[in-house]
Amino acid sequence: MSTYRRYTDAEIDTANDTDLPELLASLGYQVRRVGSYYTTQEMDSLRVKDRRTWYRYSESVGGDAIEFLRHFHGMAFPEAVRYLLAFNGCPVDAPSPLPLRKTRPSPRRGRPAFVLPQPNGDNERVRAYLRGRVIAPSVIDGFIRTGLLYEDAEHHNCVFVGRDGAGKPVFAAKRGTYYRGGAAFRGDVAGSDKSVAFRTPCDPVLDAVCVFEAPIDLMSWFTLYGKTNALALCGLYDAPLDTYLRENPHLRRIILCLDADGRGRETSRKLVAKYQNLGYETEEQIPPSGKDWNEYLQKQNAA
Repeated sequence: MSTYRRYTDAEIDTANDTDLPELLASLGYQVRRVGSYYTTQEMDSLRVKDRRTWYRYSESVGGDAIEFLRHFHGMAFPEAVRYLLAFNGCPVDAPSPLPLRKTRPSPRRGRPAFVLPQPNGDNERVRAYLRGRVIAPSVIDGFIRTGLLYEDAEHHNCVFVGRDGAGKPVFAAKRGTYYRGGAAFRGDVAGSDKSVAFRTPCDPVLDAVCVFEAPIDLMSWFTLYGKTNALALCGLYDAPLDTYLRENPHLRRIILCLDADGRGRETSRKLVAKYQNLGYETEEQIPPSGKDWNEYLQKQNAA
């Protein structure tokens, strides 16, 4: 059962008053101004108007800052509010929200410099956390050994490292190894290249790639079925799949392994249509039970 507290209307208003160009830049998007609106290099059909509302024409969907985090970063409503309150400098446990900021600094230009968090001396908390999620020790060690996973020194988060085609780190997703207020921390390192996200090196012998929402789901699949070509979108934005396919033109099959919730199923159906039209053999793999592949793995382990 979630232990999120109920947020006040004032706190929700504070979260929704977030400056969207600032927020997007902090999340690693390359923000640019075009006339009266803002957009990003990663999503050129996105329009941010009045710095507070957004609309993405390619999906016919839009909303406020809370809805942006829910739609593109897979956050639940309480998690999105908590994240935005922290972003705006409002302590979540304060008795009342801080006053809304009336003036804001100019938005940053381009993507911030990408710097991986300082690694810890060992990876024991990461190993313990992932074993608690029933990920096989051999899978954990394999990702650590290949430089795709480590534990950061400051907060002992899992750091999932995305590497480009040359093996250079260009993306990192952090996942907390302990729970606070009902959910573990998660977020991308500033300056991350979201068109790469998290993926395994491509095996040229295999003509298929499995696509997941989150790195832990990808690792769950490896635990259940073994190693394959795979990538985690770290959300529902499919540019990482476009990049992987472009870098590996021998791939002809796409296996979409997104979550079994409404948003995951809807996105999966859209991606099936998109990539079939591009000539790829595309199929969906839905977890037989549970919301995602890690929930299914845990249910299998408990059976």
